[in-house]
Amino acid sequence: MEYNHIPVMLNEAIEGLDIKEGGIYVDCTMGGAGHSKEILKRLTSGHLYCFDQDDYAIERGNEVLKEISSNYTIIKDNFVNIKEQLEKYNVTEVDGILYDLGVSSFHFDIAERGFSYNKEGFLDMRMDQNQYLKAYDIVNFYSYDELKKIFYEYGEEKFSANIARKIVTKRAEKPIETTLELSEIIKEAIPAFARRKGGHPAKKVFQALRIAVNDELNVLKRSLVDALSLLKTKGRVVVISFHSLEDRICKQIFKEKVEVKLPRGLPVKDKDIIRNYHLVNKKVITPSEEELKYNNRAHSAKLRIIEKL
Repeated sequence: MEYNHIPVMLNEAIEGLDIKEGGIYVDCTMGGAGHSKEILKRLTSGHLYCFDQDDYAIERGNEVLKEISSNYTIIKDNFVNIKEQLEKYNVTEVDGILYDLGVSSFHFDIAERGFSYNKEGFLDMRMDQNQYLKAYDIVNFYSYDELKKIFYEYGEEKFSANIARKIVTKRAEKPIETTLELSEIIKEAIPAFARRKGGHPAKKVFQALRIAVNDELNVLKRSLVDALSLLKTKGRVVVISFHSLEDRICKQIFKEKVEVKLPRGLPVKDKDIIRNYHLVNKKVITPSEEELKYNNRAHSAKLRIIEKL
């Protein structure tokens, strides 16, 4: 299936990486290779390492990148293993790392992947098709309390209790198997006044299930810490996030790296403190008005950049 892939905040991400033509770069979320190809175009003697666990993405990404140059390597793995995988290629330091978090366009566009609440498909939601746990398993076998917690913590869904209760009731009659079936159950569980407020009523629950299936938040925490340790001097990490939970993790980890905690009362001026990292953008970067007009998926995007000193 063909799909239209428009990379989010492309110019801002490429500018944020401050690419050197002989540098070593990592795209932790290759997807449709929208960002990867722009990185690769700027490399002469440098090399790009791309991570993805999805066979379809790897096939598509390779088609795009091979038309540009051979200075790239695609690694089929979760970016949580960034350090371990790069060591296999004798790479222990890099000049830049990019994370474009969230879901690739084709995950939503290909109905059978089970990510879309608007298209009929089996409740899958796995980024890695070889993984055992699916959204179907969570929806049909997790307890009421577990479901409520997932919907509330990962989806920030205030009607999580109602939705969890309705799911438990419905699955007692028959297994809940498809995306549209679940979507309808969620609609039934949310009060009419809340449904009229705009946005699809199933959006938050589908986000929560996707995060739970792929353990996205824990993976991000572990990977970001390793990514920062891999940077060369003047190396940068650029993160594009799409919901508050991801952005909060990124903001907190960056803050911990930048802040230097000293005992109170020491006669030390801020300019005299030696820091290992600094924030390239003190204020989070959001999409331009122009981009928002043609790229609907950019609406919730936030970009942060940190540099090793």
